[in-house]
Amino acid sequence: MSDPLPYGPVLARLAEPLRRGFLVVNRRVAAPLLRRGGGVLLATPLAGSILLLATRGRVSGERREVPLCYAVVDGAVVVVAGYGHAAQWYRNAVAHPEVEVTLPGAAFAGRAVEVVDDDARVRAMRVVAASMGVAGRSTLGDVAAMPDDEVLALARTLPMLAITPTAVLPGPFDPGGAATRAVLAAWLALPLVPLVGRAVRAWRRRG
Repeated sequence: MSDPLPYGPVLARLAEPLRRGFLVVNRRVAAPLLRRGGGVLLATPLAGSILLLATRGRVSGERREVPLCYAVVDGAVVVVAGYGHAAQWYRNAVAHPEVEVTLPGAAFAGRAVEVVDDDARVRAMRVVAASMGVAGRSTLGDVAAMPDDEVLALARTLPMLAITPTAVLPGPFDPGGAATRAVLAAWLALPLVPLVGRAVRAWRRRG
């Protein structure tokens, strides 16, 4: 049985409905956006920095994708399982450590290893929590101000994986990537901006 999630009573009751809601939003909105290079639009101090993690289902063997907040710690990309050891993506990555990661500007294949050293857990949890923006602070609390023993207890309940790159993959901004077409469209539309501005001003004068 997994340890109880370290959230307050209200969030604990909402955990399962939120999880189901996130699954729908992730599948229909976040994952396609991240896959096409839209992660640069999501990365803000408020929302945090988000990647797309692809794992292989431990039972089905099929590709599974999940958007996650992340941080770079000691040369590895670190992600935290906000739903604890029961998180499906975490269990998939533990069973099949060879994963794929799409960052806001790049993509790579990597090997996921659980962070188990206590000092490394505390350091990584502080960095990852800071990268999660307002949502992280509202759910995890002020991790930066917590004593080490509280941060360690949090990290033991919410496991973290450190993903070390093993190969560079074609990303959304690499040649032929989906984001390159969006950038081209933006450049082609740029000359239209002053024309649209003049049309709006002329319409206002007539009005």
